[in-house]
Parts: sequence; C-alpha cells; structure tokens
Amino acid sequence: MNKITCLFALFTQLIVAQNFTEYATGSSSDVVTNHEFGICMMGGVSENDDAMIWFLNKANGGDVVVLRASGSDGYNGYFYTDLGVTINSVTTFVINNEAGANDPYVLQKVENAEAIWFAGGDQYDYVSYFKDNDMEAVLNTFINTKQGVIGGTSAGMAILGSAYFSAENGTVTNAQALSNPYHNRMTLGYNDFLQIPFLENVITDTHYDDPDRRGRHAAFLARYATDNNSRAFGIACNEYTAVCIDETGRAYVYGEYPDYPEFAYFLQSNCEADFMPETCVDGQPLTWSQGGEAIKVAKIPGLYSAENYIDLTDWSNSQGVIWENWTVSNGSFSTASTTNPNCDLLGISENELLHMSVGPNPFYDVISIESQLLNFDVTLCDSFGKQVAQFENQSQLDTSNLASGLYFLNVSSEGFQETFKLIKK
Repeated sequence: MNKITCLFALFTQLIVAQNFTEYATGSSSDVVTNHEFGICMMGGVSENDDAMIWFLNKANGGDVVVLRASGSDGYNGYFYTDLGVTINSVTTFVINNEAGANDPYVLQKVENAEAIWFAGGDQYDYVSYFKDNDMEAVLNTFINTKQGVIGGTSAGMAILGSAYFSAENGTVTNAQALSNPYHNRMTLGYNDFLQIPFLENVITDTHYDDPDRRGRHAAFLARYATDNNSRAFGIACNEYTAVCIDETGRAYVYGEYPDYPEFAYFLQSNCEADFMPETCVDGQPLTWSQGGEAIKVAKIPGLYSAENYIDLTDWSNSQGVIWENWTVSNGSFSTASTTNPNCDLLGISENELLHMSVGPNPFYDVISIESQLLNFDVTLCDSFGKQVAQFENQSQLDTSNLASGLYFLNVSSEGFQETFKLIKK
C-alpha cells in the first residue's frame, strides 16, 4: 500500500470516528429470536433494575442497541452482565451528527436489533440527528413492523411520544411555559417523528421529582390541544420510576414505593365534549380550568412488583391509581383530588348498544367483527395512515397478506363510525 492510499484510509477512519463511536460487547454475529414488542420509559436518574430486566427479557436473547449523543459504554456491562439476563450482544453508538446516525453500518445494526434503548442527554440531539432521514425510517420499521422492544430514559424518554418537546431553544421552565404557552422555548413537534403504538397524541416528560415539571407539562398538553384541536395526553415519571407498556397497551409502573415517593403520571385532557383551554395564546398566561377538571391525572405509585397499572387503550381501567384534577388559572397551576373519570364510557357507548367487538388483538391472519350492523364498510390502515385493505359487509377479514405491525381498523355505517387499534403478530 502506497503512502497516499494509507493517508486516505486513515482520513476515512477519522471521519467515521468523528461521526460516531461504537462500543461492542458480546457476540459479533447477529441472531434472530422470538422477541416481543414493548415500551420501557424511565424518569432520568438511576435505572430501575426490575424494569430493565423486563426490557431485556422482551429481546429474548437477542441483540441490544443503545443510541446516545454523549457519554460512552456505560450500558454495555450493565445490560450484558449485571442484570442476569442472557442476551447475544450490546452495541452502543455515540452519535455525533446526522451523518453518524445515517451511516449504513449503524442503520444495519439498528435494523438487526431486537431491543433499542435511548440514553439521556439533550433530546434535541436525537431530534436533529434522527428525524426526517433514514434513521427515522429504520426506527419506525423496527417499532411497527419488526415489533421490537424500545425504551429510553430522560431525553431518551422525551422523544418517545408522537408529540414531543424538542428543547431546540433549550429547556423551558414552569414559569415561562405557564406565563406564555407560546414562549420561544416551547418548541413542540407533532406526529412527525417516532410512531409508537399506544403513544399517539402523547407528550412525555421526566425528572418529575421537580414539581416545576408538572406545570410545564400541563402547558405542553394545552398547546397540543389548541394546535391540533384534539384531546391531549401525557406520561411522566419521577426520577427513579419506570413505566413498562406491554403489547396489549397495559402500562405497569416500577419503583420502590412506599420506601420512596416514586410515581408515574398519566395525563389526559378532560373527556367531556368541551376540553379546550380557555386561554392559550401567544403572549398571555395560560388558563385551562374547565370547571376545575381540565386535566385528569392518574398518579400511580411504582411498586417493586409493578402490580399497579393503567390500560392505555382506554386510559381508565387501572389498579392502584390516585386520581387528580390539574388546572391552570391565569398562569397559576394547581391540583386537587378527584375520582376515575371513566372516559372510556364516553364515545364508545354506541359500540355497547350495538354489541360490536373486533378481535383478536393481537391478531394473526384473520380479524373477526361481531356487530348488529347490517351494512357497514371496513377500511384498514397501517401505522402511517396509508389504507392497505378495504372490506364491505364482511365479518371475517383475511389479512394474511399483511406484514406484522400496528393497524387501525375503521368500521363505518350510516350514523356510526368507530376506529380500533390492532397489532398483527
């Protein structure tokens, strides 16, 4: 090899090193396992070991990829050795720019993984490096087609909702968000990045031990409701608390309560017809009261056994929940005790009257519809909203030609329409 060739090779290695750094532990050979879908979210300080064991077990002995924009290989030994779960490998990529995120080698490793974990740091790094490019496409395929397990802590949790606080202009405080919900630091993204089942219309937040976070989270939801004319939802964790969501949409909360005050919070705008903020405009303090019931919050203690849960298919069916109302009046945030809002009883009563059921969920090659409707149309859309099938007056739907992933089934008839969220295995 001549001197010029050697210099070129060295230059190429330096460019790659500048774009990303790789830390690999375990086998270098890819394996294919019978992995399972799941979502694991943590509040931002030390990981909860039991939740991390849940996460790794979903990989079923497969390969784990850790994506981060700072730090080094801190997760490698923790995942591979410390938790007692057998996995094939752990690969950490410290991504330094968009080129690093879209390097073909990195993309292939992400595609081959059975589990993906986003570390903490600055969430705008993840948004600016991973969004609107090949990495975004690979991540969404991993989530919705391969149905691997995904998770993150702190900044890594902040990007998992379909809506998200990007922190493009830095963090935002409670006072800034409540005094002006359109403050220049209130940089929000809507439905244009990761598309994760059960996290539609959800904005996450972390480090909830700081009560400052609750007020700004309320402002996030107010902005989402106002900007999208839609009910808004939120999930948040205290710093040592974890939320693990299984393939049915049931969210279990891990923590060390009652030894420590460890909670997860599940926020939803009022399920009554009028749910919008009274005042959510640029330059004015936020007011969102709706008779003292603007935001319904399920505050769930995180137990060692993770017995407490809420079902994200209806945001009501739950165990171990402390229900609260959150309101904002002229920029002043307050909370009060309340009871289960039973929002699932609103808007689906027609289903009950019609005795409609759609299943199984998850399904394989056939979806069954039971209903008193005599004439109805069915459309089936994928996770990106693209129609993939259409049926008329059929109670047994052949879906054998569809790939595994998340689907939305819409049943419509004269004076009736209902959408069901289903997962194909």
